Amino acid sequence: MADSPYPELKKSHVPERVGRPWTDHKPPPSAPVWAVIGGLGSFHVLVAALELGVFDALANLGATPGIPPAVIAVELADELGVSAPHLEALLDSLAVLGLLERVGGRYGLNDTAARYLTTDGPASMASLVPVAPGPLDNWSRLAETIRNGRPAEPIEDDPAEFYRPLVEGTFTTMLRAATRADLQLCYSAMAGPRVLDLGAGGAPWAIAVLKACPEATAVINDLDGVIEIAHQTTAEHGVADRCDFRPGNFHTIEIEPEAYDIAVLGHVCRTEGPAGAQRLIARAWEALRPDGRLLLADYFVAPEPQWSPHSVLMGMTMMASTINGFPITASQVAEWLREAGFEHLRLIEPIGHQYLYTATKPRRPDALLQPKGTQ
Repeated sequence: MADSPYPELKKSHVPERVGRPWTDHKPPPSAPVWAVIGGLGSFHVLVAALELGVFDALANLGATPGIPPAVIAVELADELGVSAPHLEALLDSLAVLGLLERVGGRYGLNDTAARYLTTDGPASMASLVPVAPGPLDNWSRLAETIRNGRPAEPIEDDPAEFYRPLVEGTFTTMLRAATRADLQLCYSAMAGPRVLDLGAGGAPWAIAVLKACPEATAVINDLDGVIEIAHQTTAEHGVADRCDFRPGNFHTIEIEPEAYDIAVLGHVCRTEGPAGAQRLIARAWEALRPDGRLLLADYFVAPEPQWSPHSVLMGMTMMASTINGFPITASQVAEWLREAGFEHLRLIEPIGHQYLYTATKPRRPDALLQPKGTQ
């Protein structure tokens, strides 16, 4: 290829900008590939930092967002009882990932670390991070799972072992989502609703309604070994005396028909596959009184998956470790709700990446014909 006769092009038309001399286009960047490769290391960097107590130790040493970083690696290593050179490499990695501040070899907490990664942070994810991906061995065998259509070690073999730490880790986030949802759903305006929370985990949705409605009561269900967490969380929030705890499988436990004003399916449908999710929606329909509302929270995939990467990957997490779990789309859920008979569907996002469908069980036609005051 002849050299350009125009001097200004000599700076721009170079291999680093336009590719190899014999091509006429710039090759695509490899950054997305490297980002995925680095994801494994990034995850373990954060898990190691949480296991060592890095963020809490920095807070104990006075590190505060907005104040110039002042803690050196040797000082923090002494606090934690670890190797200073190795800790410094970890701290630099955390700074590169945007999880710590680093200025002139000194380290401090940024807003993200203080809010999400300290144990006492207002929206702490410290206990969630290590368990959020599910069993790590299942990820290393993902190709085998896809070949066989089943994970080698499904969560269903010992569900309580997996769900206990996950429930504990997600409780703070889910309670915030449930509480914020009231701004749009106004369940706090209800006089004394009766709530059915299936697969409740730590019961964040039931707790949010019970705290907002002093006369409300709730039936809380989850598996043996998991429901004990709901006992603890409801006691901590002062609502346990208004709860009826029913351990067991949410597909088979006894539920009174047309006895509830609110039914909750919080992050359980994507573990069940289409058939299982539809059975749960049908159970909620049967349990609700006319005009009762279903609250179905989950990570819903958008019509184009790339619009909702968080939801896609959370669904993939279920597929990697459960027998029936898959990503579920917003349109799928809407179709299931309508097929079950629900009306007035509404999709909201109480906090980032936390989605909620609300739908209403309509009144029976004969109820509309009754005189006022007799319904």
